[in-house]
Amino acid sequence: MEGRSRLALPLELTQAGRALMNAAPSTALRLLASQRPLVIGHRGFCQLAPENTLPAFKLALAAGVDLVELDFRASRDGQLVVVHDAKLDRTTDARSRWRRRRTQVSARTAAEIQTLDAGSWFDPGYAGTKVPLLSEALDTIQVRGTTLLERKSGTPAACIELLRRRHEVNRVVVQSFDWEFLRQFHQREPAQILGALGPPAKLPSGRRPLLRRKALSTAWLDELQTAGAKIAVWDRRVSRAAIAQAHRRGLKVWIYTVNEPRLATRLLDRGVDGLITNNPALIWKTIALRAGSPQR
Repeated sequence: MEGRSRLALPLELTQAGRALMNAAPSTALRLLASQRPLVIGHRGFCQLAPENTLPAFKLALAAGVDLVELDFRASRDGQLVVVHDAKLDRTTDARSRWRRRRTQVSARTAAEIQTLDAGSWFDPGYAGTKVPLLSEALDTIQVRGTTLLERKSGTPAACIELLRRRHEVNRVVVQSFDWEFLRQFHQREPAQILGALGPPAKLPSGRRPLLRRKALSTAWLDELQTAGAKIAVWDRRVSRAAIAQAHRRGLKVWIYTVNEPRLATRLLDRGVDGLITNNPALIWKTIALRAGSPQR
């Protein structure tokens, strides 16, 4: 419109746009309803690009993953940044840049963290790659795909505020090893699909977990449902019986981190619903070969 900013939309159009977004089918629910196993890029396509960076996310999308998994933490100024470790040494040049070892993500502002090189450690060709803000990662992934957000630190309120502001509630999936975080998140935003990573270090009930029983079980399924989760995101210690029980409860089972075709096939035979992998292309190939096998 002549003489008018694009951002100055009439109120009724803004409300109509929001209503349209709210009426759109939930991406997370569509993925949960899938009848085929999902392929999930772990920290992007981290076998080919530095983990938790925009190049890794773009490669994962190019490989056709169903979800792009990433990790986020809160910086000193409360911004959510995409990084796995609590310390910056392994995946950035923080040690050489700041002449200090073991610098915590929580000790630096997001602006300071974004001055670091998060690519050279992986390959010189990725020199200059930055640690993305969570909002920047979502800008990249959500246009063509779906994000699986793993919370490493930060409050439920901070994550929920970001998702609500971006109209991304239930257009992503949120997961955590901290089941108390999940419980609080579910109380504040019950619509959001959550994944309970396990086995966890502690339970939302405050009790210590079953120390010797790390395999997915009835007790774990009870606890994760108490936390409000719809997905059990587990390691390879899952049985066909436990997966069947999860399915009877309306839960899905995703497994991390699967990078070998033989293990992937074994887990698929047990009935898992998704595989989190460093190499999505290899897992797609494994699924295709399994589907084409005359024994299937």
